[in-house]
Amino acid sequence: MSNIVAIVGRPNVGKSTFFNRLIQRREAIVDAVSGVTRDRHYGKSEWNGKEFSIIDTGGYVLGSDDVFEAEIDKQVELAIDEADAIIFMVDVESGVTGMDEDVAKLLRKVNKPVFLVVNKVDNSKRNEDAVEFYALGLGEYYTIASINGSGTGELLDALVKALPEKENVVEEDLPRFAVVGRPNAGKSSFINALIGEDRYIVTDIAGTTRDSIDTKYSRFGFEFNLVDTAGIRRKAKVKEDLEFYSVMRSVRAIEHCDVCLIVMDATRGFDGQVQNIFWLAERNRKGIVILVNKWDLVEKDHKSTNEFEKTIRQQIEPFTNVPIVFISSLTKQRIFKAIETAVEVYNNRTKKIKTSKLNEIFLPLIESYPPPALKGKFVKIKYIMQLPTPQPQFAFFCNLPQYVKEPYKRFLENKLREQFDFTGVPISIYMRKK
Repeated sequence: MSNIVAIVGRPNVGKSTFFNRLIQRREAIVDAVSGVTRDRHYGKSEWNGKEFSIIDTGGYVLGSDDVFEAEIDKQVELAIDEADAIIFMVDVESGVTGMDEDVAKLLRKVNKPVFLVVNKVDNSKRNEDAVEFYALGLGEYYTIASINGSGTGELLDALVKALPEKENVVEEDLPRFAVVGRPNAGKSSFINALIGEDRYIVTDIAGTTRDSIDTKYSRFGFEFNLVDTAGIRRKAKVKEDLEFYSVMRSVRAIEHCDVCLIVMDATRGFDGQVQNIFWLAERNRKGIVILVNKWDLVEKDHKSTNEFEKTIRQQIEPFTNVPIVFISSLTKQRIFKAIETAVEVYNNRTKKIKTSKLNEIFLPLIESYPPPALKGKFVKIKYIMQLPTPQPQFAFFCNLPQYVKEPYKRFLENKLREQFDFTGVPISIYMRKK
């Protein structure tokens, strides 16, 4: 069970830039205009061998048109409640503001690690200016420049050291299938249709489900837990201040499941929020099934299914080996096919390939198509084995692992998928020194 770190602060202090640096990919939109971050952004990060989930909460402006005046207080309170550590980011250019003081007032009462981070400190003069943030009453602060990464190492050293050790909770050893997606996509309706009773409240109001709820379920002679999660929605659509709570619970549900059933609304398409959920599940190396719900509401012809599926696969490249099932929770169209597919993905994720079989197939293949020579160095792969991990991970032992680049690893992954059925499951490939 990994920790959750929340980044809070007012708009335009550089939270999204810092978030992008932590997850090592440009995912959040970064712009000089305040309020650009509309979606909550969340991802995985790792420092000194310790993994944690990171959430960029977006910025808030008191009294703006699309948020309530008290939202900043409530959002920080939810961050305090759910996160294991909090990064409070401020901006040296503007100094201490009234909103900074409001947040600091709440954080001073917290019995969790709080890191005051002064951003945009990229020269000695600004380093001197940062002293004024002692006035916030949060003790020591860290100075960084998120745009170039200076100072982040010292901050992350302290952060991972302060994160609490998570206990391994012993639970019933049943596979967990998490039903995730943005609010009002039909997640609870899908589970109700499966179990044949109104176990959950189902309404047309987004955000009805506020927590993760487990249901033991048996189908096709296979018993597992179905997890209905709170939805993940855009800040502009929030009418209650439970969004941040929902995001955190959904992140935890994804982290602790075996297969994610990503429910999307066919009338809305595979939008940015659904893509965020997809890539979060992929980064956590979970099995994935995409369920296109409300398919009965879409005007279609004989080409519609193929065209819709093609559009989704273009947006999830290069991990396109994911099953897509078109369903309707209302008419119960293909809902049992969705579960059957999820069971198949679970079996693919837990599949173990014998070492002898791997070497028998791959050594001749690698000899015919060896890794490209680099700087006159020739890589020789001598041995392959599957690692004893919950998800498919393979080690290729060779003389020069540092010279094997991503395109060749992708070639190996494609060959693994050709030889063995890993549909719906991310594969990790490691080059190890022999």
